[in-house]
Amino acid sequence: QVQLVESEGGLVQPGGSLRLSCAASVSISSGYTMGWYRQTPGKERELVAKITSDGTTYYKDSVKGRFTISRDNAKNTVFLQMNTLKPEDTAVYYCNAEIRILRTFAYWGQGTQVTVSS
Repeated sequence: QVQLVESEGGLVQPGGSLRLSCAASVSISSGYTMGWYRQTPGKERELVAKITSDGTTYYKDSVKGRFTISRDNAKNTVFLQMNTLKPEDTAVYYCNAEIRILRTFAYWGQGTQVTVSS
């Protein structure tokens, strides 16, 4: 079982920055795609950004140019640097780890609240 432990989110003013981290209990260099999702009440969880084991990244259109996902395989940690935050970025953010071995195995962190408000 893979455990993912996220850093605390927090309250940030519009235009501010916040960095989330997620530490995994396994060696993420062994083929894991790491991602960040977010969810607001009444809405489905949505993919914000992901990074594959070879470093290929994907971003939701609305965060391109503002968010950066990165990974430190030596520390089994993935980061989400969020800049120029907007009130619509307010959500619970979840770390995700996926690996495909015959089928896809997906694991989730506990979620961390990010609130963007003045």
